[in-house]
Amino acid sequence: MKTLKLTLLCCLLSVFTYANVSQSQKDALVVLYNTTNGDSWNTSWDLDQPITEWYGVTIENDEIVAINLSFNNLTGNLPSEISKLTSLRTLNLAFNKLEGKLPKTLTEMTSLETLQLFSNNFSGAIPTDIGRMENLKTLELYNNSFFGEIPSSIGNLTKLESLILSSNQLIGKLPASISNLKSLKVLSLFDNSLLGTIPSAIGELTQLEELVLSNNAFYGNLPGELAQLSNLKTLLLSNNDFKGNYAALKDKLPNIVDFDLDEVNMKGALATLDSEEGDD
Repeated sequence: MKTLKLTLLCCLLSVFTYANVSQSQKDALVVLYNTTNGDSWNTSWDLDQPITEWYGVTIENDEIVAINLSFNNLTGNLPSEISKLTSLRTLNLAFNKLEGKLPKTLTEMTSLETLQLFSNNFSGAIPTDIGRMENLKTLELYNNSFFGEIPSSIGNLTKLESLILSSNQLIGKLPASISNLKSLKVLSLFDNSLLGTIPSAIGELTQLEELVLSNNAFYGNLPGELAQLSNLKTLLLSNNDFKGNYAALKDKLPNIVDFDLDEVNMKGALATLDSEEGDD
């Protein structure tokens, strides 16, 4: 009889300590743990403990809303089961050793507001349908090995405030749809192989405070519309093939602090954009 009572008590405790998090959410966390070699994490999870005790997991109203496992020695791939966390708003797996392609199911996570996967070993293309993640405010994928073009659907992320794709292997032109990102404050694309001219529509991003395009293969004249970005504090453009002299540009940006152009571009008047036929 005592054994039966003890068993019932343990069952009740189990129900309460798991905070009613659904089994599918718990299973998704366990798959993440197993797929990323959880036993070797810097701070591991005791799977026998309630989820409320698991490092880096935030729960609200019985829903998992945030995972922050940065600097935690995660290895392996990001599992497709991560998409089962349908209420997740923040996913921060930065500064780990994750690799491989992003799972196709990632773009189903339409509640995500912050996606930080920088400083890993991810590869493959940025998902073409990333524009489905319409609530994203922060998208930071820098310092990986992503390749291919920046998807045009990125222009659907109209709530985006920070877009950092630097230090990858991206190619192609800057998509014209980027002008839709009217809330954008940080656009950093340095150290890729992006090319083409800078579209004049970039002048529509009036909230921009940081624009970093250095170390690419951009060319042509800078658009005069850059002078409309009155909130810019950082403008880094060196190590491209821009033409013209832009010393006057700095004077047109009242809040500029960090300004970087190649020496050949630092004398003379601000030029206007020579639009490239076929740009869209």
